[in-house]
Amino acid sequence: MLKNWLKIAFINYRKNWLSTIINILGLSVGLCVFLLIFIHWQDEKSYEQHNPNKDKIYFIENGNASFGIMPSSSYPELTVSKEKFSEIEDYAIANSWSHYKTRLIAGKNSAYTSSCRASGSYFDFFPFERIAGSFKNAISDDNKMALSVETAKSLFGDEYQNCIGKTVKIDDSQNKEYVITAVYKNPAENSVFKPGFIMKHPDIGKQNNSQWTNYSYIGYFKIKPGTDIQNLEKKLSDQQAAQERILSEKWGEKYDEKNSAKVYLTPISKMKLEAKSEGVQKGDKKSIIILLSLSALILLLSGINLINLKTAQASQRAKEVGVRKVVGSTKSKLVLQFLLETFMICFVAYIVAFAMVELLLPTYNKFLNKEIKLNDPNLFIYTGLLLIVFSLISGLIPALYLANFKPINTLKGNFARSRHGIWLRNSILTLQLIISSFFIICSLVIHTQVNYMMNKDLGFKGDQVINIQFKKTDWQNDYNSKKYIRLKNEVSKIAGVEDITGSINSIGMGFSNASVVRSALDTLKSVENVIVGAIDYNYFKFYKIKFASGRDMDLRFASDTISGAIANETFIKKMGWNQNQALGKELITGWEEKGHNYKIIGVVKDFYMTGMDKPIEPMVFFNYDRNWAKNNMGNLQIKISGNDINGTLERIKEFWTTKAEPGYPYDFEFVDKQFAKTYEKFQKQQTLFTTLNIVVLVIALLGLFALSSLLIEQKLKDVAIKKTLGADEKTIVWDLTKRFLLICVIAVLISMPFGYYAMNEWLKDFAYRIDMPVWPYVLSLLLLLILTFVVVSFKAYRATKINLVKYLKYE
Repeated sequence: MLKNWLKIAFINYRKNWLSTIINILGLSVGLCVFLLIFIHWQDEKSYEQHNPNKDKIYFIENGNASFGIMPSSSYPELTVSKEKFSEIEDYAIANSWSHYKTRLIAGKNSAYTSSCRASGSYFDFFPFERIAGSFKNAISDDNKMALSVETAKSLFGDEYQNCIGKTVKIDDSQNKEYVITAVYKNPAENSVFKPGFIMKHPDIGKQNNSQWTNYSYIGYFKIKPGTDIQNLEKKLSDQQAAQERILSEKWGEKYDEKNSAKVYLTPISKMKLEAKSEGVQKGDKKSIIILLSLSALILLLSGINLINLKTAQASQRAKEVGVRKVVGSTKSKLVLQFLLETFMICFVAYIVAFAMVELLLPTYNKFLNKEIKLNDPNLFIYTGLLLIVFSLISGLIPALYLANFKPINTLKGNFARSRHGIWLRNSILTLQLIISSFFIICSLVIHTQVNYMMNKDLGFKGDQVINIQFKKTDWQNDYNSKKYIRLKNEVSKIAGVEDITGSINSIGMGFSNASVVRSALDTLKSVENVIVGAIDYNYFKFYKIKFASGRDMDLRFASDTISGAIANETFIKKMGWNQNQALGKELITGWEEKGHNYKIIGVVKDFYMTGMDKPIEPMVFFNYDRNWAKNNMGNLQIKISGNDINGTLERIKEFWTTKAEPGYPYDFEFVDKQFAKTYEKFQKQQTLFTTLNIVVLVIALLGLFALSSLLIEQKLKDVAIKKTLGADEKTIVWDLTKRFLLICVIAVLISMPFGYYAMNEWLKDFAYRIDMPVWPYVLSLLLLLILTFVVVSFKAYRATKINLVKYLKYE
């Protein structure tokens, strides 16, 4: 029986070779897209899964009215909570940032690598393979350090396992030596914990650690099994709110009870995607879920093609079904037979899809900045189950449809006019075109929004400006400030350099400091989360930022450098002032000691610093040179001449690598490109959606072509009769295509509210967004009508060239 079924299947595949190829190609592409996004999702979910304590360790986040939700905690919050709440076994501090690197020196060798400033419990929380030394008390003192294998090899070569007890230095002004206590191997699995070296956090045990609002530590709790996490979160939140209330009263402020402090606990196995704040190397869960859903739609579209073509081929299989039923075949056997045929197509498509994924994976990894490999056995288990389920769902509808044919009708030839079959095919084709229209609408709206962002006036001119971040920094003895002044003077002498400025916050790189600012005359009038804008005096002139009122800083006036402030438009609007009322107003800022007020001397027009998906923050700018911000200048922003850009860049590089920071890697970024990175995420979404849209259209049009071919072939006798009666080619082509065009119009109209809802939700992520345009909906209709007409009319026109005798000889 099975042999007979296979024989019949291959005969039908060969007979309908075009639809078979289209089915396999469509399913392969659909599965390939789904698999690529699925493995990205699985890769993101796999972070910290290797940690044996992953179900007990929780990442701590704090939220308050001033700063929103932060990925950091205060020191007393960690230490006091451990003693106060029995549910907490222990805490760990792990201040580790992959982008922040430090240079270590051992003799003539050096290593520029990422660090982790941690508490002594670090190795109890996070598993590392010990290569040499001991993890016990490895970072118990300020002069101890543990190295990764890679760092140890860079510093000590092949003898790296014998480096225990030897010393290394951090390249700073302190010239302090650290004893190596352990060498560890970073986990091969996905993890955010892969530092080049680990040492005790230098602030642990110091006096400022008693402040409950000094959110400077990335903290984790190890919590006892069976703990009610929500209840513990409430206890921690109440504790933090009480401490913030005490400090507010101490400072003479009224505590905002409606927006009191909140503490959130997220398992480390989920923090990569589900952290409430920006987390630690947090992934973009929302985008992944959207793409996964869209790829599932593409897979559905491939299944629709299969169902539609199988039901359209019913006329070719109807008599076969009738004969098999007459000779005693049961309905269940017929269903199994047709399911087997569907499964064979799906299995071939599954193999082809994996081959396509393997070919596309290097490019896909480059796009995602990842190193995903097809080596997870769970992937094959999950996708194997998906193949079986998909085969059942996509095969069951046509199988039941074919198996339900009545022998008396099929053998008489009445099956072709079944209203049920026509309705089913039309419904499935409509669904297919709805999905296609939805993708077209979404792609056009996304394209419009990204173009709007890229072409909007940013409020500053950053062309031909490069930003060089200092690699070697030191927060002691005004080292950074002196370095900034020295390098500014020396780089300005390089041929091709036109101007230089600096600031503690660089355009396109986010903000490092924010605080509350009050009016000195009315302290109840305040703005929270004001960006601290310490800048060099020529900053606004350098970037050609326009003034709305007042003037720029003038070095001839000592008051300008000591207490002069320049606010942006957003700040004065939040204060309730207009651009003229703001001039002369005095400000009390949270970043200065009592008695040091700032006076507004100018108001600059709003300009973007961190991207257009977020609203422009209130900012207050002041000269860096006369206050605490002096040592926070960690970059040079250099404007170069357009005459010899490459030559100037080479001269700057030579100076930097030989005199400014020898021994450190050199890199720079053009400020306009640096800012462009703020919408890189959305450009990637645009690219992905455009790619998915092309895939959807190809699959839909292939299916439409195959379906129209089968249906038009069934109408060739009608075409022959019409031609015999004198109908011209245009009339015949229109008769054969108008039904498809009507289905297309209905499908687009149905897709419009879904597209509108989806894009309206997507646009909510943007502080500055386009108004929902009408033209993508109109263009979607026109584009699908044109494509449908072209695809169907091509086959319809060929139908008008048939041999009349062949189709009328039995009439």
